[in-house]
Amino acid sequence: MAKKKEISVEEKLRALYDLQLIDSRIDEIRNVRGELPLEVEDLEDEVAGLNTRVANLNQDVSNLETDINNKKLAIEESNSLMKKYDEQQKKVRNNREFDSLSKEIEYQELEIQLSEKRINEYKAKIAQKMEVIDATKEKLAKQEQHLGHKKSELDAILKETEKEEKLLIEKSEEFGNSLDTHLFSAYKRIRNKVKNGLAVVAIERGASGGSYFTIPPQVQLEIANRKKITIDEHSGRILVDAALAAEEKEKMDKLFS
Repeated sequence: MAKKKEISVEEKLRALYDLQLIDSRIDEIRNVRGELPLEVEDLEDEVAGLNTRVANLNQDVSNLETDINNKKLAIEESNSLMKKYDEQQKKVRNNREFDSLSKEIEYQELEIQLSEKRINEYKAKIAQKMEVIDATKEKLAKQEQHLGHKKSELDAILKETEKEEKLLIEKSEEFGNSLDTHLFSAYKRIRNKVKNGLAVVAIERGASGGSYFTIPPQVQLEIANRKKITIDEHSGRILVDAALAAEEKEKMDKLFS
């Protein structure tokens, strides 16, 4: 494997800051997408859940309609039996047989009443479930429309930023490869650990960017000399001087545009 060309500390600092600006721009693009992919996913789950709910409710209604039909058949059966017992009563030879058939007729009348009561209960349940189905379908239609808008929004952002993001990822890899492995690993480790993914920051008003701890003048001078890589003892970030940062930012802005 070809050995990487030895570069000066200043070149390393510039490459690190360039890499940070590129990675921050990638972060920005991804932040624009923000919660949208998750929102789309949540809405898809919700729509699937509502569809399942409607399907289950429809199945419940179908089951209740089957129960109603069964009770109607039971009523027909009871009517048929009553007719048969009534005919038999006309042919009985004693009171005991007559009373026995009367009890059977009475029992079938009660069965019919009970079946009619159940039919009314099932019809009430169906009406209740139909209300829930209508409300669920209404909500489903709204959420499907909402999902459509969110998907269009996400697709538009992806279309707009995909090309730039791809280019920036390539540039990030290119700049990362220009650094020695140890330094690149340190950069990635700091970036994963710190807030906003800022591993390399410029000195602003005597403190590291985003920090309130003042850096001693001697250390500031060392950083400005660009002869060694300095890590901020408070934030754990790599520090560069403001002039270098401004030069690299101007260079990178041209690249981004």
